[in-house]
Amino acid sequence: MAMVYKAKDQVLNRFVAIKILRDEFTTDEEFIKRFSIEAQSAASITHPNIVSVYDVGNEGNLYFIVMELIKGKTLKDIIIEEGGALPWKWSTNIAIQIAAALETAHRNNIVHRDIKPHNIIITEDGIAKVTDFGIAKAVSNSTITAFGSTIGSVHYFSPEHAKGGFTDSKSDLYSLGVVMYEMLTGRVPFDADTPVSVALKHMQEEPVPPIELNEKIPSALNDIILKAMRKDPTLRYQSATEMLRDLNNALKDPDGDFVDNSNYSSVEDGATRVIPTLNNEDIRRDNIKNNNFFIQHKKLSVFLGIVLLFFISIFGTNLILKLTKPKETLIPNLVGISREEAEKLISDSKLEIGEVKEEYNSETELGFVISQDPAYRENFKIKEGSKINYVVSLGVEETTVPKVVGKTEEEAIQLLEEAKLKYEIKEENSKKVEAGYVIEQETEADKKVNAGDTVIIHVSLGIKKITAPSVLGKSEKDATKELKNKGFKVIVATEEDTSKDNDTVIKQSIDAGTEVEDESTITITVNKIVKTKTATLTVNVKSILGGKYTTEVINTGEKDAEGNPITSEKIKDVKVKITVGADTVFNDNVDPTTTSLIQSVAGKGTVTVKVYIDEVLKKTKDINLNETNKLTIE
Repeated sequence: MAMVYKAKDQVLNRFVAIKILRDEFTTDEEFIKRFSIEAQSAASITHPNIVSVYDVGNEGNLYFIVMELIKGKTLKDIIIEEGGALPWKWSTNIAIQIAAALETAHRNNIVHRDIKPHNIIITEDGIAKVTDFGIAKAVSNSTITAFGSTIGSVHYFSPEHAKGGFTDSKSDLYSLGVVMYEMLTGRVPFDADTPVSVALKHMQEEPVPPIELNEKIPSALNDIILKAMRKDPTLRYQSATEMLRDLNNALKDPDGDFVDNSNYSSVEDGATRVIPTLNNEDIRRDNIKNNNFFIQHKKLSVFLGIVLLFFISIFGTNLILKLTKPKETLIPNLVGISREEAEKLISDSKLEIGEVKEEYNSETELGFVISQDPAYRENFKIKEGSKINYVVSLGVEETTVPKVVGKTEEEAIQLLEEAKLKYEIKEENSKKVEAGYVIEQETEADKKVNAGDTVIIHVSLGIKKITAPSVLGKSEKDATKELKNKGFKVIVATEEDTSKDNDTVIKQSIDAGTEVEDESTITITVNKIVKTKTATLTVNVKSILGGKYTTEVINTGEKDAEGNPITSEKIKDVKVKITVGADTVFNDNVDPTTTSLIQSVAGKGTVTVKVYIDEVLKKTKDINLNETNKLTIE
């Protein structure tokens, strides 16, 4: 739909992405109207997993959306690079982020309608960003067709989308299920030679369960994907919030049986049944009889009908409520009692035993209940027949802590679980250890501990990345402080630019918005405008020459008594040249006995004064014109 450009915001001095609508769409007024409404709707959504929209508008026939510029790879690129299934935990975390983004969009009545790996960008920090709400529709105007064609990507269509029917938030959840399928198996659930064939498969065929293609997929995650991809929207997750809850549960209990993937039973009154047919004579006779009665007793009939309807609704409702409303009972407190007592208490409370797990616990005696779900609350009631899950202690068992430093997170978890230990993960940046590997374990390896104890492991997030802010136009002090707070090492250089404010930053060696390694060095160039100053320079030529000079014989023009020319000796002049920087400020013949050759000099800051006598450099001196207005060279 659009061409995408990287651009720089001149006001906020940041890089952005600009989507400019293709020319073929700019002549369709209905499309332009819809484009503007949908873009503005997308701009109203704020969520860390949704690419931000900064501005929407047009310049003549140029329609554009200004968006956040994301540095990273699309999820599709990552799947292709890996060449197969991605780790299930990583995939689940990505799915959770996408579902959270959809949850916010759906609450704002925005259906994305094109969820696919190509529209999911994974940043360098591992954050999932959902982009391209360009073909999303407000729910109030939901349809899947526009401009005579079906919009979206056929491999990720929901069945109703492929049919050209009504689409809503549940269609997005179907597409998310397909994305999860591809992440965990390395392939899409339906593929064929033509788009039409793929669409037909979405409508008619059931997908191969992903767990059959990748046995490493936990059963709970397999169930979530299959539920999200049900053909009938009423059998899918009814909201992103529901799907989020199961995804989070899958991380805690990968093989749990908490996903409701059963079919809804049909309503009794809606079931197909055989109805006897009536012949024309029966219909005519009944109509005449009924019509005659209602004509003769019209007012009475209306009154009786209203009264009868009222009583039927009242008594019928009460009867249904009494028959269908289950009784309630106080939830029992099972924690701290024996397994046998717990079973009896559940039975006495007219409840059912749910899932019973066993685990080692150093604080709870063997055979006693550690925890229960739902948790006990005083005077809290639940419906009779409800299930209560609980965990029973296996008592204390000694085990040996395995060495997990240097292992991947998944390998470390497996080793700890095999050792019957619990674990707690702390993530931190590291310049030495690759992301995803264990840096440290707080309980040393080979130590004897109780089974069920918790071992804290530190997992590397890799090198910490920092983003360069823009400090252009700021004072040296403020810029240095901001950069150091961000984690940069700062070098200050100076430069003179009379077109910009003095003592402000005019350049930075790393562009704003660029991500670099923590503690990287950045050079800022501060504008230092130096004022021109003057000074009086006194040169002691005699002192420089050490009092030495040469003489020459000259003819006075007179003659003595004998007629010979009268001559005399004269001190020979020396040629003195004085330079200030690259400029020559004095260049003339001077009496070598001169002690005060005075010259005015001008310049900025520190200048270099050189004195040449007869083209020979005799003296060099650096002077700071800001600190003196009189100078003597001797």
